[in-house]
Amino acid sequence: MESMNVHPPQYQKNTDIKFSALRKDVFQKVRNLERSKKFEIKIKAFLFPFMYFLIYALLLLDGREEGVFYFSYFLLGILLVLNFLNLIHDAVHEVIFTSAKWMNKIYVYFFDLLGANSYIWKIRHLQLHHAYPNIMHWDSDFEQSPMVRVFPHAEAKKMHAYQHIYLPFMYPLYLFNWLIIRDFKDFFSKNAIVRKVVKIPGKEFIKLFLFKAFFFFYLLLLPKIVLDVAWSRILLGFCLMILTASLLSLLVLLSPHANIHSDFPEADEKGKMPYNWFEHQLKCTNDVSNDNFFIRFFMGSFNYHIAHHLFPNVHHVYYPEITKSIKGFAKENNLPYRQQTLWQSLKGHYDLLKQNAVRENIFEETM
Repeated sequence: MESMNVHPPQYQKNTDIKFSALRKDVFQKVRNLERSKKFEIKIKAFLFPFMYFLIYALLLLDGREEGVFYFSYFLLGILLVLNFLNLIHDAVHEVIFTSAKWMNKIYVYFFDLLGANSYIWKIRHLQLHHAYPNIMHWDSDFEQSPMVRVFPHAEAKKMHAYQHIYLPFMYPLYLFNWLIIRDFKDFFSKNAIVRKVVKIPGKEFIKLFLFKAFFFFYLLLLPKIVLDVAWSRILLGFCLMILTASLLSLLVLLSPHANIHSDFPEADEKGKMPYNWFEHQLKCTNDVSNDNFFIRFFMGSFNYHIAHHLFPNVHHVYYPEITKSIKGFAKENNLPYRQQTLWQSLKGHYDLLKQNAVRENIFEETM
């Protein structure tokens, strides 16, 4: 097993790039657009939780009808992802409510109602993924399972020779792993990456079990009691929900970073990274060129991911406008800016898995 460096990587200092000029331009754009965007932010804050609870109510009220039953679970899977993209993600960055910050924390707890532990995800997302994207042993988004080798310099195992074959078939189980295994591993494994940045308070262990129990209660046991249908039907509906959410969420999560065109830089022997923070974000992140009203409104502008990494304290409704500033700034300063179609980015992910596969003769005897 590889040892994990406990000293955080250090970025090069900004010497050549005038990031402050871009920041000033972006924040001015946000101020100019704030009045017109506020209504959309408020609508989203109400609409997506309302839709989730409405579909759940439909399940309990009319779920004896088989078509309504399965369609309700299918929609709950979609709405799980839409609530994450449009509310929970922005709430953890405290950008939904700017004057009443405490309201953001309430929305973050909605993630617990959706089955994921919000406390540990906040640590993963803010202190690890955003701080150290694409850095081995620090970006927790990439180190979820030993079955996948994303980093080119990671330890190679024989099973990785076939990862580009077996992983696509395992991806539909993504949220099953998150809800049932990954959260618990982060809480109880001494080797979990989160242990580098936080000591988990005792009360969070209690909340972990209480929220997980409530999640399975209202999606499995309560429908069983109210609808009085077979357990096989309940379990099939629940699996449909989680499979739908897994596939939809992976369309969003695989495209920005886990791509053959992205860099996976390493620190030197002194812990120094080869780039400054700004350039690191550009080299490790991709935008998706597919853009329309549905993606912007319902999918939380996930295709503008570079804007999110450079300005995580800005709400996603501003990303299309500020991305224009980022593209212009990158061009003026001869910096990389990558934008691909969704298909190209997903193919780039597959190519990354294939490139990092270990091709060995499995019939060869080893001593």
